[in-house]
Parts: sequence; structure tokens; C-alpha cells
Amino acid sequence: MMQAVPAAQTSDQAPLYDCDVAIVGGGVVGATLAAALKDSGLKVLLIEVNSFEQAIARERGYALSPLSGQILAGIGVWPSIFPHIGKYRHIYLSDADNVGMVKFEPSDLKREFLGYVGEHKVMLGALQAFINEQCEHVNWLCPARPTRVLYDEAGAVIELEMAGQARQIRTRLVVGADGPRSQIRQSAGIKTKGWKYWQSCLTFMITHEAPRNDIAFERFWPDGPMGVLPLTENRYHIVWTAPHAEAKALQNLDEAEFLAELEYYTGGFLGKLSLTSDRAVFPVQLFQSDRYVQPRLALVGDAAHRCHPVAGQGLNLGIRDAAALAQVLSEAYLRGEDVGDLRVLKRYERWRKKENLAILGFTDFLDRMFSNNWWPIVKLRRLGLWLLRTVPPLKVLALKFMTGFWGRRPALGKG
Repeated sequence: MMQAVPAAQTSDQAPLYDCDVAIVGGGVVGATLAAALKDSGLKVLLIEVNSFEQAIARERGYALSPLSGQILAGIGVWPSIFPHIGKYRHIYLSDADNVGMVKFEPSDLKREFLGYVGEHKVMLGALQAFINEQCEHVNWLCPARPTRVLYDEAGAVIELEMAGQARQIRTRLVVGADGPRSQIRQSAGIKTKGWKYWQSCLTFMITHEAPRNDIAFERFWPDGPMGVLPLTENRYHIVWTAPHAEAKALQNLDEAEFLAELEYYTGGFLGKLSLTSDRAVFPVQLFQSDRYVQPRLALVGDAAHRCHPVAGQGLNLGIRDAAALAQVLSEAYLRGEDVGDLRVLKRYERWRKKENLAILGFTDFLDRMFSNNWWPIVKLRRLGLWLLRTVPPLKVLALKFMTGFWGRRPALGKG
């Protein structure tokens, strides 16, 4: 277990800093934060435990909201991502195989696309290249494993293992971007509140023979929701939520039987299907950290919070965290403030914590409302879907909430 302890003061001299901001975790959120700080004047270090090749070697897709696209465009990395990701103009929302489907269209948001689907290797590969080529004040320590963090009033020391050698990094601010089991969060003694669901997610990729590839489906079944998200080249990324045992059984099914089940659960909309990736299973969890910041420390993305995957909100929250923290730190630095000071970091926490909590509550509500067969709830949720179909302002409001255009928007996302 990584340790976080006060750093001993060895002299009265001002400490020499290796960087202003050390980001632990070089995944999509950590790399987004580093790239967003490229013009801030701050010296940034990205610390990643895996090599570049290992870090991008994941068969996974992410739903990306239009706001996430605008943030990545504001950073400057979007032109390297956009040609290589799926784009959808329509979202079809349905309660199992009930005929009352809600259809969200581009005209509802007055945008060409309602969202995107990016593969992990595309997203992180583009961010890695962008940082290496265009971010003069951002450097990588990769692969490097943090073993201990020592905090004091003026900064922090991160002790690392690199190529079998010990190394120390002195920084004004540590950012934990190291995922839901964040060692940075745990070593700092920051607790979380939340719960594990009775469900697991089965994720995989398929090809299909449907005539179009620009529709995202969210199909709610009594056992759990299913997200069907278009990728490039007539492929879809599927996020299928089911009780733990059922998800494991689906993972182990013979491929022909599995595809037959999948064709039923997707309602036949996609025609004949072929599996193009392994089937991965992971348990579903929701939590919110008691605090996102403390002196010399800030948490972003899954290190700070985790939500149910329904409606594809997870990575989008992390990208907004990164953009918000980058804005707070950049503005503080321009004013001559200490970027690790708690008063500065609290601005980020006040901005993001309540907004994230609202999304966590929304995803939990959706899962509990639709993942059951109790007839009063069935009637109530179908009434809700009917209202979405028949009351345009309500439909637009729901779509803005799902696509990120609710709450305070970071400056990078306003272009």
C-alpha cells in the first residue's frame, strides 16, 4: 500500500521543485488534464505505471458527449481523434421490447451529432502523441510506480520506482488520476461513500449488417440496461449490464449461442452480428469521495467518483473534471497564487462535486427504475417515456442533461 506522510523539513531554504503539477495516472483523464495545461505556464509531469504501449492496449470503447468533444477541440487534440471514432445522430431509448420508443434527433439539440464513441487506443494514443509533440511544458515518467507520497505545507515529494531505481519528485500539487482503486486517494486517507450493485457489465465489440451506423441504442431490460454504441467500420461497442452470475454465464456462452442471445436483446435492429473482441466482465459500482481536494492534492475522474455505466456518463465526467481543474489552476497561476493551496483547490471541488453527484444520482435512478418488473414502477417509467415522446421541452431538457450541456461549462468547452 502506498503511504502518504508529512515530509520532514531538512532546512530553512525554499525547496526546489521538479514540477508544479504531478499527475499520477496517464490514462485518458490524466492525459486530458496534462494536455489542457499546455498553455498555462505550469510545469507538468505525467506519471504512468505502464509503458505507452501497455497503457493503450485495452479493447474498450467510451461514449463521448458533445461537450467532451468541444473540450478536446478546445485543447487541440480533437482533429486527431474525430476521424477515427464513431458518431451518432440518433439515440433510441426503449423499455425492453415495448413499442413506445423515445427517439432523440439532431434537431432536438441543433447539432449534427448527438454523441461519439471512441476506442481507448484511439483516444489515449492521440493524447499521448499530442503531449509528446505539442506540449512543451509536459513530460512523462513512464513506466514509473509511485511508492510513497510525503506532503508538507509547501509541496509534496513523490517517491517512485523507475527501471528498478528509486527516484524522488518534488511538486507543488499532486493530482490523483489513477482510477477507482486510486492509491493516491487511499494513501491520503480520503474515504468514499457508495455501494456495489448486484450487476456486472459485459463489454465487447461486434460487426453488423444493418444499413446504417449512426444510431445509439439504450435498451432497458429488467435485469439491467444495454448500451449499443456505434464505432467506425460498421462496428458497435456493447455495454450489457446483468446480474453477476448471468453476466458471467453470457461471457462463457458458446459464441453462436451468445450471438443468438444478443440478436434477441438488440431487437434485430442490427441484422446478422459477428463478435470481433473478447467479452470482458467487470462489477458495477457507485461511489463519491468525501472530498476531492486537500492541501497539495486533488482527485479527478474515477479516482474521485464512479457511476453506473447506464447512459455512458463515466468518462465524460472525468473529462469535465480535467477541464475544470485545468481552468482553476491556470487562472490561479496567472494571479500568482499557489496552485497547491487549499483555497485554490476548493474552487475546483465546489464546481465539480455537486454536478458529479447529480449525474451519479441520475444513473442510479435510471438503473433502479428500469431494472425491475414491479408493475407500479413499470407503469410509472412508461409514463415517463411517454412524456419524453410527447412533451418536446422535456425531451430537450433530458437530452441536454445526458449530453453534458447542463451545469457550468469549462472555458475549453465553449468554443
